[in-house]
Amino acid sequence: MKPQNDLLSATGTTVFTVMSALAQQHGAINLGQGFPDYEGPEDVVRAAAEALLDNRNQYPPLTGLPELRQAVSDANRRFYGLEIDPNAEVVVTSGATEALIACLMAVLNPGDEVVLLEPLYDTYLPVVKLLGAVPRLVRLSPPKWELPRAELAAAFGPRTKAILLNSPMNPAGKVFTGAELAFIADLLQRHDAYAICDEVYEHLTFDGWKHIPLMTLPGMRERCMRIGSAGKTFSLTGWKVGYITADRSLAPNVAKAHQNLTFTTAPNLQRAVALGLAKEDAYFTGIATELQARRDLLARGLSELGFGVLPTQGSYFITCDFTTLGFAGDDVAFCRHLTEAAKVTAIPVSAFYAGSDAPRHFIRFAFCKRESVLEEALERLRAWKRSGALAAAG
Repeated sequence: MKPQNDLLSATGTTVFTVMSALAQQHGAINLGQGFPDYEGPEDVVRAAAEALLDNRNQYPPLTGLPELRQAVSDANRRFYGLEIDPNAEVVVTSGATEALIACLMAVLNPGDEVVLLEPLYDTYLPVVKLLGAVPRLVRLSPPKWELPRAELAAAFGPRTKAILLNSPMNPAGKVFTGAELAFIADLLQRHDAYAICDEVYEHLTFDGWKHIPLMTLPGMRERCMRIGSAGKTFSLTGWKVGYITADRSLAPNVAKAHQNLTFTTAPNLQRAVALGLAKEDAYFTGIATELQARRDLLARGLSELGFGVLPTQGSYFITCDFTTLGFAGDDVAFCRHLTEAAKVTAIPVSAFYAGSDAPRHFIRFAFCKRESVLEEALERLRAWKRSGALAAAG
């Protein structure tokens, strides 16, 4: 048989799949994958259910139902002061991952360079390579995850077509500052490049941190493709509804890419998400407040157990340094040990790096779980530490 696609054939099973299977095998509480174990708003779910029965179940418009495109436009104005034409500057997609791919497809040609910031969501690098583009990796370092400005500037060059920016950032939990965004904006203007902005955690920020879309900065309106996620905003990750805000000069190519990926998205879900985006401010502040309480619960317990807990300004995730516990192995071995011995599963942070020189002593926990589940996970970890299993493994 002739060989299949080289890149996909060389790509192994994701660490999320591996760790989730291991968690199931050992009856572990899975704090690895970033999805809530609770339902989203009842009125939004009910709206989706009722919309199935209203005889509008055929193909919706390619770029999305008018009511959802209008809701995305209204949300841009309401939260960020962005004036967006719902008929020319919004594209609804089947999830934020599809949105990401469509945006990259819209601007990249083979040989173009794309700046990526490590640690990075595991979809970014394969998609860039599949499109024939060249990744230029710039690494942010814990515990502060500050933008390395000299390294970032050096990554830009004559062939730079775009940067892929994730803020709030997975897995680091970092929210980029206004000064950092201004530095990125200056580079984009000087090198005439675009920005694909993965902003799926835009409403999930803590401790007074506020998400600032790069698109709101001077000169960025025409260069940015801003990606949002109903799954993250409404705790309905299985719905796979994303939305792209892009200038009218970019949106047509984004729509063409979307047409060749999924074409459209379930109309009942679109109508429900439109209702959700119109919810009162109290909903959006409430989801952040509730998640911050879960973050604090888990962070406090992990710190008491001796983990080095890094700050989390946004997203679903806490990163921890486990070297303080005396474990001799790397992060993959430690996550496996935790799953088998403590019955709690985390994700090795090295999975979010491309190189073999990735940090090997950090793990990521997801705190988007019911408080009772987080409490049980901490109790299991306390029992594990008391048992001496860690000392035996170390």
